[in-house]
Amino acid sequence: MAAVLAASTLLPLAISGVAAPAWAQAAKGASGLPLPRFVSLKSKSVNLRVGPSVDYAVSWRYLKPGVPVEIIQEYDNWRRVRDADGTEGWVNQALLSGARTALAAPWMRGKGQGVLVNMRREPQSGATVVARVEPGVMLHIGECTGEWCKAEAQGAEGWIVQTEIWGAYPGEAFK
Repeated sequence: MAAVLAASTLLPLAISGVAAPAWAQAAKGASGLPLPRFVSLKSKSVNLRVGPSVDYAVSWRYLKPGVPVEIIQEYDNWRRVRDADGTEGWVNQALLSGARTALAAPWMRGKGQGVLVNMRREPQSGATVVARVEPGVMLHIGECTGEWCKAEAQGAEGWIVQTEIWGAYPGEAFK
């Protein structure tokens, strides 16, 4: 029987004639890395600022390490990030990690009882369900195939359809 995982308190290539996904056509930031890209928060307390300097006001404070964010702009050692709720601001790069995390279907939070994301034993739609994950649960991502992501959450491990998470782009593959 599959376990149900509750939400935590956290709140390519272009083949001729076929366009590459948007993330594969990304621009490069000042760091030389692609923009946009997903990263995670490294620290248990991260200030989101209205501008790229400690001279700017703090608009939000994250209190949980591992929260996935999307880097959308770079300036010096500051990164403009967007979270799953669409909140944007600036974070010092030292407070970010390349470790990949994701949130299970955060857009489904509050949609009622029984709205769960299946975590499967294998990356196939007919594979055994090993856990059912509530929207908003934070996942640690080991790899994505472009269609499925291998994830771990609260001791459960398995595969989740890539379009059911926020923290990896549709079609993005990595190990």
